[in-house]
Amino acid sequence: MNIDTYKSGFVAIIGRPNVGKSTFLNKIIGKKIAIMSDKPQTTRNKILGIKTTDTYQIAFTDTPGIHKPTTELQKRMVNASYDATSGVDAIIFMTTPVKEVLPGDQIILNNLKKTRIPVYLVINKVDQLKRFNDIDLTIAKYMDLYPFQGIFPISVLEDKNVDVLLDNIVKALPFGPKFYPDDMISDHSERFLVGELIREKILFLTKEEVPHSIAVTVDSMKQSEENPDYIDIYATIYVERDSQKRIIIGHNGDLIKEIKEKSRNDIKKLINSKCHLDLWVKVKKDWKDRPNDLNILGYSKDDF
Repeated sequence: MNIDTYKSGFVAIIGRPNVGKSTFLNKIIGKKIAIMSDKPQTTRNKILGIKTTDTYQIAFTDTPGIHKPTTELQKRMVNASYDATSGVDAIIFMTTPVKEVLPGDQIILNNLKKTRIPVYLVINKVDQLKRFNDIDLTIAKYMDLYPFQGIFPISVLEDKNVDVLLDNIVKALPFGPKFYPDDMISDHSERFLVGELIREKILFLTKEEVPHSIAVTVDSMKQSEENPDYIDIYATIYVERDSQKRIIIGHNGDLIKEIKEKSRNDIKKLINSKCHLDLWVKVKKDWKDRPNDLNILGYSKDDF
């Protein structure tokens, strides 16, 4: 590697919930490291995804969707998103095709006005437009609000213009050495990622208030003594109320079995190993508003 020609840097991905930030990160990295669902506030922690090639290395930070917080957990999530824009080389501000600028986007852009870091406007989900030219209306609305370094309509789902965006970001990065080993794709541990995959399945299989009341901790993850080809994983699902516990377990344990089965399939791909997965469900009342509980469950201010 020639550090005179090699490029490396940090890029934050910021935006309101459900614009496709996590899907974009997974696409870039080529592996699922950020969970996805159609429910708002799926991403709770900053997720670092590392893209390494022969000519560049980029550390992308996927952030929680910025929204108006109503709980202590949400306040920490929003603060984490804004903190992620400090010390980076570029910022991707992601939105979707709209006829009018949404209030959430307006708040984010107002907060970005103080930064001198290049900000790229990335309009995702253009595949949902009836005519691609309809994107011009969205571009015009946002151009009036911020001096973007570049504007990129993309579709992560259809892999449209993602490579063009990536090429432009690489050009803007400074020359320098790699910050991470070649085989490293995230700064989070496998244990953290396993917990997130379990939470993703719960988001997919439940509705109403249950998904937002869930926290998952992986209590143990080690090679099986009985069968060395397997990894034994023990995890706890926390809810806020007894009624939510009953929902997660399901009639005759049907739902918890489905959560376990779907989680195990994704976990095997992540850790490249067969696994046994045991899940427990416990009630921790109002944990989203209790600082001590947030710290215990992996949502301390330092964990973000």
